[in-house]
Amino acid sequence: MTRHRIMAITSTLAVTAGLITVASPPATAVGVVVSTVVGSDGRTYTAENHLTRSGRTHQPRSYLLAWAGSADASSPDFLAVIDATQHSPSYGEVVNTVTLAPQLQNEPHHMQYVWHEGDRIYAGGILSDTVYTFDTRRLPALDLVGVTVSQDTPCGSAPDAFVTLEDGRAYGSYVGGPDVAGPCTYTNGEVREGNGFAGSPGEIVLFDRDGQVISEIPATPATAEDPEICGNVPSLAAATCANPHGIQVREDLNRLVTSDFAEVSSFLEGEVFDETLVRDTVRVFDITDRSNPTLLSVSHLPVGPRAPIEQLPLWNESRVVMENAVTHLPHHRGAFASTMFGGAIYYTPDITVPDPQWREVFDDSTAYHTFGTLLGGADGGSWLAVSPDDRFLFHTVIGTQLDAPPGATSGMVYALDIRRLLAAGSDPQCHIDTLAEVTQGGAEPDCPTVAGVLPVDDATSGGPHWGALDNFRSGVHGYRETSRATRMAVSNYFVAPLGVDGDHRVCIIKIRPTGDLSVDRRFRDELTGQPCVSFNRGVWPHGAHGDARPHGVLFVINNRPVW
Repeated sequence: MTRHRIMAITSTLAVTAGLITVASPPATAVGVVVSTVVGSDGRTYTAENHLTRSGRTHQPRSYLLAWAGSADASSPDFLAVIDATQHSPSYGEVVNTVTLAPQLQNEPHHMQYVWHEGDRIYAGGILSDTVYTFDTRRLPALDLVGVTVSQDTPCGSAPDAFVTLEDGRAYGSYVGGPDVAGPCTYTNGEVREGNGFAGSPGEIVLFDRDGQVISEIPATPATAEDPEICGNVPSLAAATCANPHGIQVREDLNRLVTSDFAEVSSFLEGEVFDETLVRDTVRVFDITDRSNPTLLSVSHLPVGPRAPIEQLPLWNESRVVMENAVTHLPHHRGAFASTMFGGAIYYTPDITVPDPQWREVFDDSTAYHTFGTLLGGADGGSWLAVSPDDRFLFHTVIGTQLDAPPGATSGMVYALDIRRLLAAGSDPQCHIDTLAEVTQGGAEPDCPTVAGVLPVDDATSGGPHWGALDNFRSGVHGYRETSRATRMAVSNYFVAPLGVDGDHRVCIIKIRPTGDLSVDRRFRDELTGQPCVSFNRGVWPHGAHGDARPHGVLFVINNRPVW
């Protein structure tokens, strides 16, 4: 059940025919718009918009959303709405903050990878086990329309990422196991045993447009996976590596791809040096029945040439498969996967075959080599995306290493030209299988080549982790989707409770037609005047709540006059 309440601080808001208008507010005015939802737990959840004067416009606008957690445990988490309209006088200004109550310390994580006009926003709190769903029709204001809490997804916990479908519904990856250890029954009647919150196995959840759970879907087969590779703490009778993090769909191929991260509860308890608790698996599902996907394959990524020289087995190229990315054009059926501890990128040419064959096609060390930084495994490879035209693959790398002294490493964002690899069809030759190829790139002619590398200095324990491509371009009559990406946004923050923080900046990066990358220096912090928007600040539109940690980012647009 939802309802909306509208009030004002130093300004007057009126509702006329469903639209919100502002009655000549002063330049410092902040308009407040509130929406509420009663969750299945009986609690009333509130989203409170705090709109600055710059956020009220009749013109089409591009916005960048940043899902941020307060560094102050007593302050609310929020969605920051930043003006991303190029050539706007308020370009880079935070024009709205949407604070959430009563749940604090959600550890805001991801939203969906790409937003299409008319989609809802799905935003997950990975530690609060909560998903918030927002309506975007009154951008830059956002209306809360749904809240999913732990009791709505008893077979999974720790919501991670989301991908929307053409009908507006969304799949979400839940990296953690059931809320309560023991057997759990999924929507289709199947049963799996789990070892508890943030444990194993994780699951897939299908949401409707209001954030209500349609189905919980098992991510692991009914039979045990290899216990020598797939460790669980506490142990399970049927061992599993199913901890899905990245999630992508090709609706035209009826395929969903997930990539397994690690048993998160073990990370929180400091057990990361057990290589059986970090995953090397990618899963492919048949989604012909959207409400009941069928697991078709579980692939273990092969180790690469660095494995014999790595300090720890969990730094092998195949470990911690954080993200995957699918191709988009109808004649391409391939997908990529990136490893966070492994620092490598893998590729399979066809996700529709019964047993996809994955091979390493790039090592992050090659990109590092372009600016003189040598870094092996455990570099924090994160967000991964194929451009809508299938020309480039983009990747963010946090750039931290457990044993490296401060200043010895660097984060980065890079772009690979993947056209020759995709043109090879079902029989690519590229294979990183020698130490020389680790730093120099693949020797085969169809291997990806470096198109652009942007080093990102971050003196903290973190660096650039998440990103989003801007899939819109402006025209005479407003914005429309484009297949040629010309900019992306990245955020410098991972998860502070895991010991990897960041400098809390959000940057826009320009993408040239060649794939070369550069910081958009016009996208500046409204308070410091420096490029990128810093979330380390004392005052926000919602008040003096101090520093915040931006994680998920997403480009959205509004073509309709609202204010």
